[in-house]
Amino acid sequence: MTTPTLTPGVVERHLRARRDTGRGLLMPYVTGGITPGWTDYLRAFAAAGADAIELGLPFSDPTLDGVTIQQASETALARGASTRRILADLAGIPDLGVPLVVSTYYNLVLHDGGEAFCAALRRAGVSGLIVPDLPVHEADELTEVAATAGIELALLASPATPEPRLAEISRRSRGFVYAVSLMGTTGERTALAASAAELTARIRRGTDRPVLLGFGISTPDQAREARRHADGVVVGAAVMRRVLDGAGPDDLRAFLATLRQALDQECDRPR
Repeated sequence: MTTPTLTPGVVERHLRARRDTGRGLLMPYVTGGITPGWTDYLRAFAAAGADAIELGLPFSDPTLDGVTIQQASETALARGASTRRILADLAGIPDLGVPLVVSTYYNLVLHDGGEAFCAALRRAGVSGLIVPDLPVHEADELTEVAATAGIELALLASPATPEPRLAEISRRSRGFVYAVSLMGTTGERTALAASAAELTARIRRGTDRPVLLGFGISTPDQAREARRHADGVVVGAAVMRRVLDGAGPDDLRAFLATLRQALDQECDRPR
């Protein structure tokens, strides 16, 4: 099966439009079902200036996630969170004004089948999908099924991705390309990985799609530095650590506002 030629969808159009104004893109992450009122975090993210929101569907064996996201998944599952319940919660909230991008592992997609899974996402108001354990050479079928449902399947690239495969990822990814800043799992780190700059440069040579940099971005200074290389940042563990420590939506809005300010300052910096 060959990947069909597709026009940009909701996620890509939205991110491109904001990027093209010079804005640094911000995509915070939350684990669905993490607290009784977890959808309030989504509203707080949008209010803080998020350009898209990544929503994790908890899975019992999150191989690419570090300790913090693993703990968040375990907490959500212990509360009885499931794909069906999380999507039902989503369907009950008003439009946030920014795209929702679900991330999960391929087992959850296979459980219902790609067509049914993507259709359920769309009914819940989701526009994008990240499946980190789905290799690019096996992604064509899900890409096509997702596109039929109006869902953009974004692919991941890492510093170890060889050039031919990177070109394929850049061509086949929809919405944006997710640049993994380092080899390893998600988690907060004290500095932006040195490999981030080279990886984003390599991706940019093969695509004009927005490039979002994730894994380890935890502070305003790191977000500012990441913006010098990528179109924007994904922030997950730093958000979920605060949630696990008891932070409410207002606390998260304040934290994300500091990242928003850092990204905006970098955009305003003389070149």
